[in-house]
Amino acid sequence: MAKRADILKRFGQRVRELRKEQGYSQEGFAYECELDRTYIGGIERGERNVALKNIERIAETLGITVAELMDGV
Repeated sequence: MAKRADILKRFGQRVRELRKEQGYSQEGFAYECELDRTYIGGIERGERNVALKNIERIAETLGITVAELMDGV
């Protein structure tokens, strides 16, 4: 179970890093992804097991591929 939590945290850190690099606030990013801000916050804290559809939304909003989003995760 610790390994699962680990990947959730790594993914969340990656999303946060890319979001900040592009100058998005958490609220603005959530709006562009058409997701709730609290959901994005949960992802970034590693508390959410994100659905593939939402991973794709996040990648599209960042203007990158899903593979690029997962790089280093």
